[in-house]
Amino acid sequence: MSFEQLCILLVVGGLAGWLAGLILHRRGFGLVGNLVIGVIGSFLGRFALGVVGFHAASTLAQVITAVLGALLLLWLLSFIPRGRKKK
Repeated sequence: MSFEQLCILLVVGGLAGWLAGLILHRRGFGLVGNLVIGVIGSFLGRFALGVVGFHAASTLAQVITAVLGALLLLWLLSFIPRGRKKK
């Protein structure tokens, strides 16, 4: 992976994480949280949409794919229990 590809991955991931946070929680997750959610979501979205035959060619398509993947990631994470409530 070249430096340029890494920069694009980080920018697209950060944007995707921020947009997913706005869509689901009405706020972002902070710079690091947006990057982590967006980058993992980018790989998840690329895999999920690749299964059905869609491959993002443009930067806009990559952002849309990453946002969809980040939304899928956040949805999957919502099923993990966060801890026990004290009585």
